Amino acid sequence: MRRYGKHTDEDDIRSRPNRKGNRPRTHIRPKHEDAAEGMVLTVDRGRLTCLVEDRVVTAMKARELGRKAAVVGDRVALVGDLSGKKDTLARIVRIAERSSVLRRTADDDDPYERVVVANADQLAVVTALADPEPRPRLIDRCLVAAYDGGLEPLLVLTKSDLAPPDKLLELYGDLDIPYVVTSRAELESGEAVERVREQLDGRITAFVGHSGVGKTTLVNALVPEERRRVTGHVNAVTGRGRHTTTSALALPLAGAEGWVIDTPGVRSFGLAHVDPSRVIHAFPDLEPGTEGCPRACSHDEPDCALDDWVAEGHADPARLYSLRRLLASRERSDGD
Repeated sequence: MRRYGKHTDEDDIRSRPNRKGNRPRTHIRPKHEDAAEGMVLTVDRGRLTCLVEDRVVTAMKARELGRKAAVVGDRVALVGDLSGKKDTLARIVRIAERSSVLRRTADDDDPYERVVVANADQLAVVTALADPEPRPRLIDRCLVAAYDGGLEPLLVLTKSDLAPPDKLLELYGDLDIPYVVTSRAELESGEAVERVREQLDGRITAFVGHSGVGKTTLVNALVPEERRRVTGHVNAVTGRGRHTTTSALALPLAGAEGWVIDTPGVRSFGLAHVDPSRVIHAFPDLEPGTEGCPRACSHDEPDCALDDWVAEGHADPARLYSLRRLLASRERSDGD
């Protein structure tokens, strides 16, 4: 039996109500042409603190971004309440293309990479010369991550009053990495802070280092308005300090132009995401010599063309040794 006659119109058709009350799905996304530009300062449990002009705004990621996550340093576009007042919330609707990315994995067997910081110009690797002892393999891994992600490295050696820096500096001399050596007395007087500040002026610098090396103490000295709780001691058994920074945080550099990004203390720095072929880009004097390498050359095998390239006098043998040491750090534990 026909329910409707031959001549029906839309008003005659019964429709099932949408119990959820949400709008029909569409593949057309809003353009948000009026969105404001901002920078992500920190991320905490799904809430992102952003700087929009001179206001600090709390935001969440818009659903249309899908699984794409914003991290500290990201340049983003925001809509919604941008007043920065208490209990207001904006939405991040776009994430700009990144100029650099600092990434790491939990370990070398973990296929899931974590983006720590975006758009930083420089990676400051903070290492104590004693108490706790330096860990060169961890430094090597941080350097590989910097070269792979498009950041320029900077070595910051602390506690020179406890041990001289010469031996460690000799290890990295052939890499031509800029460095700053500090002591506790110089930090207290402000002399060391000024030397570090000169290296950071006009740049966005991410600070990384394992616990107890004085990283957060140095950041607090560089950004005195943003005082943060500092680790009180180093564990006498493990030689490692307590974690004081639980999430990355971008802070405006005091007394100069630039930003400082303090990151949580690391106990390991996995490099499962790093393609060894990209590390060679940090060695422009060696890169032309790879033209004769076999396909997918690791640059540390018998058929590598770099051996002949260096033997012919095109580059310093010490540079090739440094390259291979960094590449080999991917195969070694960073806990030694």
